[in-house]
Amino acid sequence: MARPRPEPVQVVKQRRDAALRALVHGVPYIQYLGIEFDRRGDELTAVLPYDEKLIGNPLLPAIHGGVTAAFLEVTAVIGLSWATLWEEIESGKLDPEQLIDGKLPRLPKTIDFTVDYLRSGLPRDAYARAQVNRSGRRYASVHVEAWQDNKARAFAQATGHFLMPARDG
Repeated sequence: MARPRPEPVQVVKQRRDAALRALVHGVPYIQYLGIEFDRRGDELTAVLPYDEKLIGNPLLPAIHGGVTAAFLEVTAVIGLSWATLWEEIESGKLDPEQLIDGKLPRLPKTIDFTVDYLRSGLPRDAYARAQVNRSGRRYASVHVEAWQDNKARAFAQATGHFLMPARDG
């Protein structure tokens, strides 16, 4: 008996990208801030495009501290959720079409989130990447760094602890 032919790589990639878009666009505040995610394999980079509404101090000008904290927290939550979903999608436990059809999973809930403001966020695009340090059934720990022009010169970083949602199955 012949093995079924695998789907073309482009079809798989488009389905994964659509699932990520559905996850991100399912949260209105993420849309308000304009945060998008660039996916390369299982690695996500959050992108906060510059917008005048993000400036907190027009005299500097600098990105508002609350926007910076929100950007870091969103990056942590989506990065953590995507890491969990990625495993479920790859193992076949979750069909990405469910996300696209609007059956979004519950997101992790923040237990605590500590932000270190290292320098002012300049009026330009910002990027962030989350690293999941520990992820269990009930609890997860995530570290996030945000930068603008040079990844080695972060303007903010954060560490967060999250309560993981109960998973079906």
